[in-house]
Amino acid sequence: MAAEDLFPPIEPSQTGRLEPDGRHAVYWEVSGNPAGRPVVFLHGGPGAGASADHRRFFDPAHYRIVVFDQRGAGRSTPLGELADNTTGHLIADMERLREHLGIDRWMVFGGSWGSTLALAYAQAHPDRVAALVLRGIFLCRRSEIDWFLYGMRQIFPETWRTFAGFLPEEERGDILAAYHRRLVDPDPAVHLPAARAWSTYEGACSTLLPSPETVAAFGSDRMALGLARIEAHYFANDIFLPENALLEGLDRIRDIPTAIVQGRYDVVCPIATADELHRAWPEADYRVIPDAGHSAMEPGIRRALVAATNRFKDAE
Repeated sequence: MAAEDLFPPIEPSQTGRLEPDGRHAVYWEVSGNPAGRPVVFLHGGPGAGASADHRRFFDPAHYRIVVFDQRGAGRSTPLGELADNTTGHLIADMERLREHLGIDRWMVFGGSWGSTLALAYAQAHPDRVAALVLRGIFLCRRSEIDWFLYGMRQIFPETWRTFAGFLPEEERGDILAAYHRRLVDPDPAVHLPAARAWSTYEGACSTLLPSPETVAAFGSDRMALGLARIEAHYFANDIFLPENALLEGLDRIRDIPTAIVQGRYDVVCPIATADELHRAWPEADYRVIPDAGHSAMEPGIRRALVAATNRFKDAE
């Protein structure tokens, strides 16, 4: 997919791994202006990992761009590891990385699950957040998880039939449990086909118009295993947060400058959730993109996100 509205491709000037325990090694990188305003990019999923294009939402002459792969995702190892992998662990990793890089406060940018983690991190550490840019709002409540597992068939019935049809008919009453069992099986002959079925389902529902490139990316082994296994793990555990915790914690972050960007036809994270967040948080800037689905790479969403990072260049 063309990305002409983003900044030009750049390479990281620093890379490294944080080893918070004897199990996980968390990949991180820094690009852009070493003396610039710090911003951290939070990828979706959970488990999707970050890519080179994610650096390109930020003016590299202005921003010190921090990207990392969350536990078990992307270039972090072990891939798909679920032990000690909770929302609390990810928040602690962000604090560990911020301190490691000598950053006092940073802008936090996240879409889909990244918006969930951004909100959870900001509510835990509001004094460390200079601004928020949120896309494709996901509050990870049970109703939203059920929509992902069952409701998306209202818009993508053929895609959902393939997703559900991967399972024996007698297991389709609890899709999450049935997939979870396969995804945590140590045998690649069991977990990889399940991971591809789950991940390509999500990829196929992520764009307003069909995007074979998106589906192919979601179907790659590394992306599929990290995304599907870790998503199922978080969904089965209600993202390790009480229901409605993120809405109930808004008073802790109400005054942080915030931009919310939402595709009108986002099927993965429907606009009703973003609208509910907007009504509870009218202080945040809220932009609905009329001709977009879920993906950050939808043209209108891409432009709105870059416009937001440009507006926040001077956020203290």
